[in-house]
Amino acid sequence: MNPGQGAFAASCGARFVASLGAWLAAALATGPALAQAPSPLQPPAAAATSAAPRGQPERVTFVEAVRRASVQATSTIIAAEELRRAAALLGEVRSAALPLLSGQASYTHLDGDRRSASGVVAARDQESAAGILQLPLIAPSRWMSWAHASEQVRVARASEADVRRQTVLSAARAYLAILAQKRVVDVSRSARDIAKVRFDFAHARRSGGIGNAVDELRSEQQLATSEVQLGNGELGLTRAQEALGVLTGSQGPLDAVEEPAFELAGAPGTMAAAEARRLDVRAAQVRLDAAAHVARDSWADWLPTLAATGEVFYQNPPTLLTPRTGWQVQFVLSLPIYEGGLRRAQRQERDALAREASAYLDGTLRQVRSDVRLGLEEVARREAALASARLAAERGRAVLQLTVESYRAGATNDLDVSTAQQQSRDADLSAVVAEDAVRQARLDLLAGLGQFP
Repeated sequence: MNPGQGAFAASCGARFVASLGAWLAAALATGPALAQAPSPLQPPAAAATSAAPRGQPERVTFVEAVRRASVQATSTIIAAEELRRAAALLGEVRSAALPLLSGQASYTHLDGDRRSASGVVAARDQESAAGILQLPLIAPSRWMSWAHASEQVRVARASEADVRRQTVLSAARAYLAILAQKRVVDVSRSARDIAKVRFDFAHARRSGGIGNAVDELRSEQQLATSEVQLGNGELGLTRAQEALGVLTGSQGPLDAVEEPAFELAGAPGTMAAAEARRLDVRAAQVRLDAAAHVARDSWADWLPTLAATGEVFYQNPPTLLTPRTGWQVQFVLSLPIYEGGLRRAQRQERDALAREASAYLDGTLRQVRSDVRLGLEEVARREAALASARLAAERGRAVLQLTVESYRAGATNDLDVSTAQQQSRDADLSAVVAEDAVRQARLDLLAGLGQFP
């Protein structure tokens, strides 16, 4: 190699080592933040929700995202309307057990008087009016329907709370996914930047006549791979932001600005306490109570119904049978005798619905117990895995630093540096995944214990 090539090689090597050293220094500076990222149990200072520039996702805090999901999400709006619908149905059913007051009036014009030997039977012009009061005196089936409709309002209220819980949980998971994807993008971007530095160095060496095609192609292949991983990470971040926007009922994507605090409200407590706090258990219990009540009240279908109808009337002109004014009262007793097996079939249907509700409650309770057991186990294992992942990321950066120093001293080659870089990047990504797994596990545990939302 002539002196010119030696000077060029020394210049390229110095630039590469300087660039790589600068990147490594930045990685080591930010590495502890990744390896020892703020625990989800220790959130940073809350950031106020701010309006983002046009074309960028709106940045929201965790509390704001949860609030929006609880009031603006499509599923929560539908559940709230179902509650209003149940209240309206209660009014419809109740009206059948209350008095009914109505009035009517009529005018009749005939082509002439209707006469008989005794006189006018029907005048040519007739006017009549009446006020009618219908009063159910004994109506057991209607009264039972009234009570059942009241219970359906409680069922709708419990269901609405459960739907809100599920929606908020989905929004919380989407929020955590954004945090994880941001870390993935940061790590992938750093890997892409160093891969670009290595490719430029290899290309410059080959252009100067001192490099080889293998090093250049290898560095270009690693750069292309890093670009793909960065693009996938950015797409995943966009997808998570869009998902959070949809789940919160927002008109556009949302971005996360803080790591939420997931703290247990004291000790996990007993399994019975978790069952009592879970909104899905409450909803299942209310459904069972309502279904069992309907089944128990089936005897009311066999009872008679007594109704009274009172009427005051006005007739002009009066007739032989109808005076000008008067009133009348009628009592009607109805007793169902045979209806083709309808009431028996209805009782069987109600019993089946009650058994279904009981089975659903049992399944929900089993799921709650499983969620609590799994949540406690998962949190412990995820935290242990996070500690190992952080250690691996720290060791990967240390290996990369030693490899760069060895390369600078001429003890290693380009392939060793490339391998160390890839391994360090993979370790950082594993730490990011482990951090997200811990956050998700703690969220699932709080949800299983009924402490969130």
